[in-house]
Amino acid sequence: MDQLSDDLLLDAYDAAHKFELDPEFILLLGAEIKRRQLKPENYRNTA
Repeated sequence: MDQLSDDLLLDAYDAAHKFELDPEFILLLGAEIKRRQLKPENYRNTA
């Protein structure tokens, strides 16, 4: 996970929810977002 940029991590989290991926995977991404102290609400998806 350390190799993933903050932007890509947040994009992956959004996509995981959008495509209803495995809940465990979503929790893993969420835990990494929390560990990095990111705030998804302050993030704008530019893709």
